[in-house]
Amino acid sequence: MALILVPTPVGNREDITARALKVLQEADVVACEDTRHTGLLLQHYGIRARLISYHAHNERARTEEILKNLAEGRTVALVSDAGTPAVSDPGSIVVEKALAAGFDVDVLPGPTAFVPALILSGLPVHPFTFWGFLPSKGSERRSLLQGLADHRWTLIFYVAPHRLVDELSDAFDTLGDRPAALVREISKLHQEAIRGSLRSLRDDAASRKLKGEMVLVIAGREPEAFDDSRWRMEAQNLLNGGKSLRDVVNLIAEGYGIPKNRIKSALLESRRREEVEE
Repeated sequence: MALILVPTPVGNREDITARALKVLQEADVVACEDTRHTGLLLQHYGIRARLISYHAHNERARTEEILKNLAEGRTVALVSDAGTPAVSDPGSIVVEKALAAGFDVDVLPGPTAFVPALILSGLPVHPFTFWGFLPSKGSERRSLLQGLADHRWTLIFYVAPHRLVDELSDAFDTLGDRPAALVREISKLHQEAIRGSLRSLRDDAASRKLKGEMVLVIAGREPEAFDDSRWRMEAQNLLNGGKSLRDVVNLIAEGYGIPKNRIKSALLESRRREEVEE
């Protein structure tokens, strides 16, 4: 009686391991995000299994059912549609509950999308921070990215195709124009690694209708390598010329690739100092 997390291919079906197939063949129950999706995978390898759904909408209720199966001496294999369960997919709740109840839990090594994306990006691989999916709400997404603006490690995110331009725009606005890569359709026929900067990725995404599973890799913040006086002087000249603070922030961010919040904070601080001196 054990709960076994089984990674499944993120693209090519041949990426599954022999051990994963053996566990799926011998498990009493296979809990999966989409029974139809997993059913096709098992059918491809001639495996017959009892399938139950286990996804974000029934995770807590199904957890109790899985615990009951474990208590009755059954082995339950848990899979997600692609990659490793519990990594940006359902699974963490049942693992926590199973361990707390004293059941054996095992995790097989296998496919995951963010590791090959990190390596293919060409950016530093040590150290890195994997965050998972960015929030769908713009304000929450920008707040999250703002909190990571000074982070010096390589950043990795899963991104949604239908929000791709918005997510890249928010990353550019909050982090500045850093080196970045967008890796899509990993292990599939149309695998692609688009390398450049956040600005170039944003512009490219705006002109193309990119589809499929995507991973965004962004360089960590580099130590300041240039004198701020140039952009500060230009910003002050724009303000003196009648431009609004918002317009100046946008123009300087676009021209110098500096995070908007940094520009705004510097200009507001400069304004406060001038007011005190007066």
